[in-house]
Order: sequence, then structure tokens, then C-alpha cells
Amino acid sequence: MLNILLLGLTSLLADFSSEMIVPILPFYIQALGGSGVVIGLIFGVGDAVAAVLRVLSGYVADKTKRYKSLVFGGYLFSSLAKFAYPFAGGLAQIAVIRPIERLGKGVRDAPRDAIVSESVPESERGRGFGIQRAMDSLGAIIGSVVVLVLFVMLGLSFRSIFLVSAFISVAAVIPIFFVKVPRGLQASRKAVSFKKLSPKARAFIGIATLFALANFSNAFFLLRAQGSFSGFSWQGALGLTLSLYIFFNLFDAVFSEPAGALSDRIGRRRTIIIGYSLFSVVTLGFLLMSLFRITNYEYLVFLLLFAVYGMFKAFIDASQRAFVSDLSPDEVRGT
Repeated sequence: MLNILLLGLTSLLADFSSEMIVPILPFYIQALGGSGVVIGLIFGVGDAVAAVLRVLSGYVADKTKRYKSLVFGGYLFSSLAKFAYPFAGGLAQIAVIRPIERLGKGVRDAPRDAIVSESVPESERGRGFGIQRAMDSLGAIIGSVVVLVLFVMLGLSFRSIFLVSAFISVAAVIPIFFVKVPRGLQASRKAVSFKKLSPKARAFIGIATLFALANFSNAFFLLRAQGSFSGFSWQGALGLTLSLYIFFNLFDAVFSEPAGALSDRIGRRRTIIIGYSLFSVVTLGFLLMSLFRITNYEYLVFLLLFAVYGMFKAFIDASQRAFVSDLSPDEVRGT
């Protein structure tokens, strides 16, 4: 369990840093003249780079057994890349920096999840991932609150906040020094191959990929919410939007450990289905709000939708990672 707490602390600090950037980055792109399409491309390309690299990183981790080194290198790379944000003065720079910064996430995620999966008994794997995810989300709450205070209340500039975020992210690498790679990952000397993925693992990866095609960045939810607060000043509208984002992270943090533990009891499949269903409710809710204007209770409806969105994240993140681990032998756990 010590590994879970150490990696959770690393995730907390990294997300503390990242969530000082993510909720205001769409508005910074807007301020530079970027449209919704530009925002979608910048966030989408960044996520795609991380997703593709995650496969390669997991394979290299299984092949070389250097799980800890890849986790450390991934977090350190992201930390250093964040120092480029304060010096970005145009859309082209942001469009380059975002994917580069996400390279670090692509390198660290798979080997980190492999370590988490082997650091607890299989019967508690969902809870283990849930604890790590809860600490990650706690960092997101802290980051969101801090950016609300710095940007809306104290009036700091985008660039000043980006710089503060970069320095905080450096601290995220410290707990990794104390992580010990489980014997189960180090002991296996079997050949690593994609062919060793079980039919059930391949089927689930296909399903998860299909769902990912229907998913999209939460930047669009934030922009949609901010657009409804046109009666307020720009800072007031952004403050209300950030408060919704804090609410989203709060529900993610609160439900991550219980959702992971629930997957240990009722099964990963049922828990994942609940998560997918919650996302459907959220997207349907935003669709209805776009079709039917709700003036008096709009903020309360947004609070409800962002709360359900946070629950969706809690139910999906831990359960999907645990499920993939369940379906994979040790020698291809990272892959």
C-alpha cells in the first residue's frame, strides 16, 4: 500500500500543477484569438500524443523492467515542459507546447499503472486504483481552488499562474524516489508480445476505444458553461465556471475510492457500465440545455451536471485500469 500512497502523492502534486493550467487554458487560447475548433485541436492532439505513446511506454517497461525510471522520467519531462507555457505568446506556441507537455503523461501512465496493479492483492486492485485516483483528484481540487484565488480574486496574469504551476510540478517527482517496483513485475522473464493479450483484453480495449471516440475534452463543458454567464463580467463568468470545475473534481475525489472498491465487490464490468451510463446522462443534459434555455436555475443545473461528470470519472478511471490489469498476465501488464 506504500507504493499506492507514494504514487498517489505524486499524482496529487502533478494534478495540483496541471489543474492550475487546464481550466484556464481554453480561455487563454480564446484571448489569443483561438476558436472552439482550435481549442479542440490543441487539447485533442495533446491527448492523442499521450495515448499513442502510452502503448510504446508500457511495452518498453515490460521489456526492460525499468518501470520506475519511466515513471520518474515522464513526470520530470512534463514538469520541465510546463516552464514553456509562460513564454508562449501565440496560438502556434501553445499548439506545440501542449502535445510536448503531454509526452510526459504518455511515458509515465502505463508503467505507473503496472506498479499500482501489483502493489495490492488482486481482490483489492480496484480499491488500490481508486485511492491513487482519489489523491490525483484531490490535487485537482487544490489546483482549481488556487487558480480561482490567484486569477479571479487576486488578478494574476495567465503567465504568472503558468509559472507558479511549473514550479509546483517539480515537487511531484520527489515521492517516486521511494517507490519500490513489486517483485511480480521484476521477476517475469517471459517474452513480451502484443500477441499475449487475451481475447477478452482485446475485446475490452476495442470497447474502450469506441467509447473514447465518443468522449471529448472537458474544455468544451467549461466553455459551454462560461457562455451561459454572459450577464456577468469576464472575471465573474470565469469565476463561476471555475467553481463548477472545482465541484466536478470534488465529486471525482470523493467517489474514486468507493467506486474502485465497488468494482472489487460487484465486478469491473458492472462498474464500468455505470460509468458509461453516467457520461450519457451528462452529455444528454448538456444537449437539453442547448435546446431549451433555462434562465432561473441554470447554475444549479450546471452544478448537477458537473457533479455527475465527476462521478463518471471516478467510476471509469479506476475500474478500467483495474479491469485491464485483471485481463493481462504479468509479463504484459504495462503493455
